[in-house]
Amino acid sequence: MTTLAENLERLETEIAAACRRAGRGRGEVELMAVSKTFPAATVAEAAALGLTLFGENRVQEFASKAAELEPLRKRTKKPIGMHLIGHLQSNKAARAAELFDGIDSVDSLRLAERLNEAAGKLGKRLSVLIEVKLSPEESKSGVEPESAVAAELLERLPDLEHLQTRGLMTIAPLDVPEAETRACFRELRDWRERWAKAHPRLSLDVLSMGMSEDFALAIEEGATRIRIGTALFGERAAKRETD
Repeated sequence: MTTLAENLERLETEIAAACRRAGRGRGEVELMAVSKTFPAATVAEAAALGLTLFGENRVQEFASKAAELEPLRKRTKKPIGMHLIGHLQSNKAARAAELFDGIDSVDSLRLAERLNEAAGKLGKRLSVLIEVKLSPEESKSGVEPESAVAAELLERLPDLEHLQTRGLMTIAPLDVPEAETRACFRELRDWRERWAKAHPRLSLDVLSMGMSEDFALAIEEGATRIRIGTALFGERAAKRETD
């Protein structure tokens, strides 16, 4: 058994245990493998183990391995999906729409409109998540939930026909007490419920929250998607926040 296979087996055991503690079924939680900084061969190995959803952090980095992964994305049985989870500048929206199946870090109407326009030209419907900033850390991206930016984005998204809004994403603060991490995840769930009522034309089923260090807490607080990099692939040369 390879190291990756061993890591996945251990991870699945931990995910299942967290689901049991929360009284949830394993099928309620989607595992996104965060493959940033790893080569296409590693993604292919993970896909061979049954993983189908992958997250990348940078447009340019993924562009260098996209062609090699294209056969896996187009295969009939268990095609893989590639999502951008890192911050996206609006001037890179067209390239991102071309490369990715989903953008999980939409944080402004301007970005959403550019993605919608680019997706329309490509003849595709792009899955998107709204990134919500619930941490005071300056390094974190996302919309402030009570801001005019968030209100404008939520109001306009249903009219952007080439985007499929699927839910919310957040990154909890690092190195804080468990209670603070849980509070962050609980707050995202609360905003989802509030916004779903206020904007019934939007589908907000996905709650993407929890990474290698805190995914068990996220599952217990309602995550439907967890983003796992280090616990699956091992340490990176240069770690960044979105794994």
